[in-house]
Amino acid sequence: MSDASVITPEDRVETGFGDFIDLLKPRVMSLVVFTALAGLLVAPVQVHPVIAFASILFIAVGAGAAGALNMWWDADIDALMTRTAGRPVPAGRLAREDALAIGVALSGISVTMLALAANLLAAGLLAFTIFFYAVAYTMWLKRSTPQNIVIGGAAGAFPPVIGWAVATGSVSLEAMLMFALIFVWTPPHFWALALFMKSDYANAKVPMLTVTHGHRATRFHILAYTLLLAPLALGLGLTSIGGPVYLAVATVTNAWFIRYSVAMWRRGDADSEADGYRTEKSAFRFSIYYLFLHFAALLVEATLRQFGMGVW
Repeated sequence: MSDASVITPEDRVETGFGDFIDLLKPRVMSLVVFTALAGLLVAPVQVHPVIAFASILFIAVGAGAAGALNMWWDADIDALMTRTAGRPVPAGRLAREDALAIGVALSGISVTMLALAANLLAAGLLAFTIFFYAVAYTMWLKRSTPQNIVIGGAAGAFPPVIGWAVATGSVSLEAMLMFALIFVWTPPHFWALALFMKSDYANAKVPMLTVTHGHRATRFHILAYTLLLAPLALGLGLTSIGGPVYLAVATVTNAWFIRYSVAMWRRGDADSEADGYRTEKSAFRFSIYYLFLHFAALLVEATLRQFGMGVW
């Protein structure tokens, strides 16, 4: 972390309520909330609605805390990247020390309240997730290795496990397969973004795979991960929380994701630049829908079982 991006009082602009919301990374938070809720609802134990609501709320607060800590530490490189320069801290709308204070305070509140609302296992998993994202990924992996997003992706994979732990007080095969689905999905998702945002990472000296190994190697890694992802996704459908609806969705979406990966792998840099990285951008957008569709299908299966219509 450098002091180069510290905003002086003269440079600072007025802080609005929206800046505090942006500090918590609401788009990332929405994914955390959705996958955590899915993990909670597909579990074999029903949770009282008040406990479920409180638990998801505190998981969301924990996700926001991790986002604030990430923005505190990464303010210097955020200022150098087009995609992140408008964030509240590098843009001067929030002081770096305020982001740190908010992140630490919300971390303590979220973990403590989840322990009280649900159980210690869920709270412990939330605490580890915040630590892993803010310290292991943000402070260490992101700036030190091209495997940053591979290892660091574990932080984003824990929410459904936390939701499952809220309901059951334990971790099972189904929970770990939901974890694996997000964990293996994360690298091709972010590498597709990095393919058309390479200059951002290079300018900020972030050793993303596109910077350290080039586009060709990145495309090969995307293809390898999507080929690994498909059997994991289908395997989840054969567990107690899966079913024909989920398997149908998983089959179609994984075939489509592999199709995108093969198309990117066959492209050269000249082809990509000529059409403005259209295929890479489409693959990135599809990868977002990919995860949503899988967890939405799991929720459909849970609903069918609740009404006695489940197949297994």
